[in-house]
Amino acid sequence: MATMPASPAAPSSDERLARTGPATRIMRRPEFGAAIGAIVVFVLFALVDSTGKFASLDGIARWTDSAATIGIVAVAVALLMIGGEFDLSAGVMIGTTGLVLGLLVTEVGLGIWPAILLTFVFAAAVGAMNGWLVVKTRLPSFIVTLATFFSLQGINLGVTKLITGTVRVAGIDRGAGFDSARAVFATDLWEPYRFRIAVIWWIAFTVIATWLLTRTQFGNWIFAVGGDANAARNSGVPVHRTKIFLFMGTAMSAALVGIMTALRLRSVQAGQGVGQEFTFIIAAVVGGCLLTGGFGSAIGATVGASIIGMAFIGIAFAGWNTDWSFLFLGLILFMAVMVNTLISRRASAGATK
Repeated sequence: MATMPASPAAPSSDERLARTGPATRIMRRPEFGAAIGAIVVFVLFALVDSTGKFASLDGIARWTDSAATIGIVAVAVALLMIGGEFDLSAGVMIGTTGLVLGLLVTEVGLGIWPAILLTFVFAAAVGAMNGWLVVKTRLPSFIVTLATFFSLQGINLGVTKLITGTVRVAGIDRGAGFDSARAVFATDLWEPYRFRIAVIWWIAFTVIATWLLTRTQFGNWIFAVGGDANAARNSGVPVHRTKIFLFMGTAMSAALVGIMTALRLRSVQAGQGVGQEFTFIIAAVVGGCLLTGGFGSAIGATVGASIIGMAFIGIAFAGWNTDWSFLFLGLILFMAVMVNTLISRRASAGATK
């Protein structure tokens, strides 16, 4: 009896050649879940607003003012987290750099602009030190930057009190060039709504960081280092240099906010910025950055900062007790991580079908 020829085996499909639909591509974006959350939070506070101003230009000016100083540092923190590291000294660096600026102006007698330049140099040096210690000692960046946090906090209090007799530096507005520096870093825009110029800096930081991540070789290095440092090193990526630059970027972004705050208030408290380091990390995580590194975006960190700004101002506009602000922040963090995890799993499942 003649045997029938075996039917040819069905060709196995290569998942690398599978086409991905636009919906799946959008869901894979790190900031997708945060964008949905931002819309929900905005609508929520617009509905419960007791003043009727939250959704107006006046209200938007208020919450973007709050979000901008968070977002500037959160964008740099997001890049560092994508690179697989943390910086718990970012908050205290705001106060430290503000004090450095203030002391250079009031005690040394420098003009505002030379003092700003030296403040950025100081911040870059601290960031480079953090990065160097992390890559050379191979200690977790959590430990290294936590040590920096406590060291700077003690120096802020001790040195400021030793020099001025108090824990604050005042009289920054007496420095030469104060008005021009304030126009660049701390002025208001678009009267009568009074948007802060910090919002422009925030947008610029987001655009530059997004271009850096998506269009440059350094951006590829950041993702590679955060994804697998050993594999990146074997591929020729300068892992140590990349991480040190990322720590420098975080410190200098905190310095920018410190300078803005000092020029805006005309004085600096030794405890300025302490505690905000977790807010920056929350903004980055809400925006889609993974705690394990290798995934995230600058846009997502900006959306996360917007959510936090809307929450802080929206609670006040709703007439709720502001003591509950951090409870709301914790819930936002938990829900954002859950939503981002769910979306990424669904997107991955859709890609394999």
